[in-house]
Amino acid sequence: MPVGTVGELYIGGEGLARGYFNRPELTSEKFVPHPFSAEPGERLYKTGDLVRYLADGNIENLGRIDFQLKVRGFRVELGEIEAALDQHPAVHESVVVASGAAGSDKRLVAYVVCDESQPASVQELKGFLKNRLPHYMVPPVFVLMSAMPLTPNGKVDRRALPDPEQTRPELQVEYVAARTEIEAALTEIWMQLLGLEQIGIFDNFFDLGGHSLLATKVVSRVRETFEVELPLRAVFESPTIAELSEGIENADRADQEDLEDLSELLESLERLTEAETSALLKEKLETDATTTV
Repeated sequence: MPVGTVGELYIGGEGLARGYFNRPELTSEKFVPHPFSAEPGERLYKTGDLVRYLADGNIENLGRIDFQLKVRGFRVELGEIEAALDQHPAVHESVVVASGAAGSDKRLVAYVVCDESQPASVQELKGFLKNRLPHYMVPPVFVLMSAMPLTPNGKVDRRALPDPEQTRPELQVEYVAARTEIEAALTEIWMQLLGLEQIGIFDNFFDLGGHSLLATKVVSRVRETFEVELPLRAVFESPTIAELSEGIENADRADQEDLEDLSELLESLERLTEAETSALLKEKLETDATTTV
């Protein structure tokens, strides 16, 4: 592989094992023919480790290939996110996992141990990753820890990592509670979709962990709750509850004005005589015919 490109590590040579004891199927899967050797019967072992060559010739380990997964249709390598996080000068150690039950909408969670001498904020770490990774690889949830839980052999015990709290993440904007009924209803919708217990009206939907798939659910819930049809782009153009609430009010006001105009038109027609109504209809038909020609 080219320098810096992630690939799977294969090993071979004189010290290579013969295979797995009493497991011929696993042996044939993991011990494969050596494609670059002229010696008959030479094999390589698929380690399952994700690595890449560095410019100085060293090999950097980025984690296990088992940690490759898809998040919202994007293929994500957890080890690549961890490697990017570890480049931050304040990060001592990091682990990234995918949280969520099987079949549900998974989200990335980053567990980070920072050096005590130079702690970093969640916003700082997110901004650091946004400059280095695609948006779908930036974890929306960060958990700052004093130390990682370890297995008896000294590796990070991923099963012992704590569940992230459902509290409002650290944001640059100050928390402001809902002021109107529409804002309160929107806040409830966002809390249910994002799995958070507290959301401010000036919090950005996407900074809270929202994404395009959740945005479609927001539009659907708005339609059910307020009987207002908003385009999907409204969530991207107005990503806070305060802004989206204003959009709902404007849409509702426009619908109300249309109803009032229709009501006034019907009242005007009711005041006309049958002859006046027939004359008006005839004039309308003649105008439409002229326009069509």
